[in-house]
Amino acid sequence: MEALWESSPQTASELTRTLRPTTKWAENTVRTLLTRLIEKGALTTSKNSSGTFTYLPAINREACVRAKGESFMQRIFGGAAKPLLVHFAQNSKLTPAEVRELKKILDQTLKP
Repeated sequence: MEALWESSPQTASELTRTLRPTTKWAENTVRTLLTRLIEKGALTTSKNSSGTFTYLPAINREACVRAKGESFMQRIFGGAAKPLLVHFAQNSKLTPAEVRELKKILDQTLKP
């Protein structure tokens, strides 16, 4: 998805060339992933001028991250935010600046 958010539309071959240096995936693997993302509604397809299928994100990055975050919180923490936040606060190496930023975000959620 990151590769398509960065540059789209792309063909399966183009995506394979983009992803291969970091993933070592074969084109068949990329095509399988693309099919699954289409089935989930994350991608749409069209054909380019030569008739080759191209792939485009059907959702933006922010919506995808939000949905995945909610799914993770539901599966791992039973939907409860507090245990999730406690876990990450205790197990992450947060800088003082990151802690201040998180406190500010939490304070803003309390304001009416």
